[in-house]
Amino acid sequence: MVRVHPSPALRRSLHRWVYLLLGGALALAVGVVLAWPAQLLLTAGLPGPLAVVLALVVVAVPVAALGALAESRSIEGVAVGALLTGRVDDRVGPSGTAAQRARTAVLVVGHVLAGGLAGGLLVVGLPTAVVLAAAPDDPLLDGLPVPGDPALRLAAAAALAVAAVVAGDLLGRGLAVLAPRLLAGSTAERLAAAEAAVAVLAGRDRLARELHDSVGHSLSLVSVQAGAARRLMTRDPAAAEAAIRATEDAARRALVDLDHVLGLLREHADGPAAPAPDLRDLDALLATARDAGVRVDVSVGGEPGALPAVVSRAGYRIVQEGLTNVLRHAPGAACRLEVDAGADLALRLVDTTPGSVPGTAGGGRGLRGVRERVRDLRGTVTAGPDDDGRFVLDVRLPVHAR
Repeated sequence: MVRVHPSPALRRSLHRWVYLLLGGALALAVGVVLAWPAQLLLTAGLPGPLAVVLALVVVAVPVAALGALAESRSIEGVAVGALLTGRVDDRVGPSGTAAQRARTAVLVVGHVLAGGLAGGLLVVGLPTAVVLAAAPDDPLLDGLPVPGDPALRLAAAAALAVAAVVAGDLLGRGLAVLAPRLLAGSTAERLAAAEAAVAVLAGRDRLARELHDSVGHSLSLVSVQAGAARRLMTRDPAAAEAAIRATEDAARRALVDLDHVLGLLREHADGPAAPAPDLRDLDALLATARDAGVRVDVSVGGEPGALPAVVSRAGYRIVQEGLTNVLRHAPGAACRLEVDAGADLALRLVDTTPGSVPGTAGGGRGLRGVRERVRDLRGTVTAGPDDDGRFVLDVRLPVHAR
């Protein structure tokens, strides 16, 4: 069986017609309910234009009141996205301001009015075209200039049918242009929405960095220590037991770090998260690396404990990422770390592992996270092999206040 799929243009036109007919159904319901008061106005002996205007007001005010309901904006947004624009993901929320209520009310009135016109075109125009072509003597055509020539009648019927369809399609196209503008918020609202989206993305990026730097470091320790314990199990049970204890400690620290990251997720709902580690915890960080078998030569200058908290936390995470990359060379991993908390915070970590291939550790996410942290604090970072082929991570973070 051969399936015929309508073209995208035809599908969009059909969707616009569905949107119009939804408005036409609402227009029919409103017309049935309000036909009596509108008829009273039209037959009350008032001047014709005034009577028509008052009748339209009587019909339009309840429709506008319906559109002013907060939920009407969400409903119209779903219909507009699915049937007019095709952007189903562009959802809008309920009306939250008077301006949003007013714009939605205008849209609902326009939807009902255009739907009523489109429904009238179908209900009146198409049957009239069929009768004109098939039964020119039908009483339905009384008062209309019916051509005597059958060919002319067929041409007139076809023109009437095409005009009804085209006029409805033009109404749909007009609403497709007007509706998104009426549903869109003001400039300030759109800026607020954009800022909220940026904040969400920044929060996700922050969490990704924290997970990679903290939990990734601890899991690297677990992996190294578990491998060492497996190799030493038969030949050196005491060393294997020490490696297993170090694995337990690293796993425990991973849980603590994970709890910290989860605290970042909960900080807006449950209060501030637990404080993140900083350079005051450098000794504990180096101890975990040494327990994993990394030889670390450390040189510390200045007063790391006096650094601003944001700089100290970033410095800790940068050192942690550098040690994590060195750990990937275990066994035999070695490095030299220089920390200088002077006018600026200077960090230099040199991977001195014999035979290591510089720049190949990790998937690049850790170094990218380091660059992002340094960029956020307006510092500088260089990473790559030196003249001796050793991988060097060199970071300088400005200290604006003590």
